[in-house]
Amino acid sequence: MLNGGSSSGKSGIARCLQAVLPEPWLTLGVDTLISAMPAAVDEGITFAPDGGVDVGSGFQRIEDAWMAGVAAMVRAGARVIIDDAFLGGAASQERWRSALGGLDVLWVGVRCDGAVAAGRETARGDRVSGMAEAQAEVVHRGVVYDFEVDTTSHEALACAKEIAARVG
Repeated sequence: MLNGGSSSGKSGIARCLQAVLPEPWLTLGVDTLISAMPAAVDEGITFAPDGGVDVGSGFQRIEDAWMAGVAAMVRAGARVIIDDAFLGGAASQERWRSALGGLDVLWVGVRCDGAVAAGRETARGDRVSGMAEAQAEVVHRGVVYDFEVDTTSHEALACAKEIAARVG
């Protein structure tokens, strides 16, 4: 489980993990879920012009089903790298803990200085400006990790190799 703010480097780490891990791993993330959702969901997800994200109960119901589906894939034998941003901090982690109950999970915090993530966000051009800075710390509040990586000055491949060394 990779948790970090927008533009922190989670997706790059996930792709590198797929390259360095000896077995095939799927990568699924919150962006996968969002892109699969219809444009209009009652009480869904809203992106504010300042980078804020509001997640409603309609989104959470769909996300709960998605989490259960991801867990079912793992229980069926798939290896999965989850790329998420715990907007609710510890409460978001608890929702995943509940869905993944009984499974071995390596909880990895992906940190990145807010200003550096904001620069990446601008370069990407596919995010609402301000999202990276707003999420840089909030996604980690109260979250308990097995360990953390910092992409502020470390490349995704180096972080992936550190994570891969801990994958059983």
